[in-house]
Amino acid sequence: MKALHRSNKSQAKPDRKGLHPRNLHNQGYDFPALVKSHPALAPHVKPNAHGELSIDFADPLAVKTLNAALLNRYYNIVGWDIPEGALCPPIPGRADYIHYMADLLGLEERSIKLLDIGTGANGIYPLLACQIYGWQCVGSDINTQSLENVATIIANNPTLKDRFTLRTQHDKNHIFEGIIQAGELFDVSVCNPPFHASLDEALKGNQLKLNNLARSRGVQRESTKSPTLNFGGQGAELWCKGGEQLFLKKLIKESQVYSAQCRWFTSLVSKADNVKPAMKLIRKLGAVDSREIEMKQGNKITRVLAWTFI
Repeated sequence: MKALHRSNKSQAKPDRKGLHPRNLHNQGYDFPALVKSHPALAPHVKPNAHGELSIDFADPLAVKTLNAALLNRYYNIVGWDIPEGALCPPIPGRADYIHYMADLLGLEERSIKLLDIGTGANGIYPLLACQIYGWQCVGSDINTQSLENVATIIANNPTLKDRFTLRTQHDKNHIFEGIIQAGELFDVSVCNPPFHASLDEALKGNQLKLNNLARSRGVQRESTKSPTLNFGGQGAELWCKGGEQLFLKKLIKESQVYSAQCRWFTSLVSKADNVKPAMKLIRKLGAVDSREIEMKQGNKITRVLAWTFI
């Protein structure tokens, strides 16, 4: 299958979202086109307070259906679905990560192998990397039910069969060990680490997100006694002991052990305060190059840390 890579020259219009120049979502969502390609989205599309077509981003089903529509229309992925409560990733931001990794590795390189640490039930990074650039991908996770769901998505899309494989992490104390095999080489590893230290912290963070969404739509929203996660997420997807900071420390330390088997190790970092200590540890362990990549979507800034020992 031909990869869906778009060059910078194909971006005729200036972007509105601040996304990577090759990101197909720079002009926002074309809801009529999305509904046409994925009719299940139709009931969720309504004019917002500004009179523009949108969905209720506080509604988990609406968000999930929008994702399925985007993946269908722009990336030729059919039958994408996730179990109730699973993490539902915003597609434009996830595509940005992959585009920046392509820049990091060099667009002239065609035979790229990517490892996704904690691929979850959505498998989003390998799915996008396979469809945009035609890369070979491995998705790993500790949750076998999540991997079973991704296996179903792969089965629904035969072109992915030979390019996207799954591996189970059997030891919660390890990240790369048990996943990277002897003699195996990867060009890049990606990761969206759990950024909360507990379920309670995750729920409080989501409540704040919902309130911000409501304010942007010009409506009042009261805090609920039993808050839900509009973008989902459960267990290891959203929280771990010590939160993002401890997970990053573990990821960086173990990357040194596999320094000869992966050209670039990378990870999203959601909390700005975690960047400095992570960079300090990366340099201490002998990385020969390290970078902080900023990704922008509207007013939101997300950071990717990248480091290499090669």
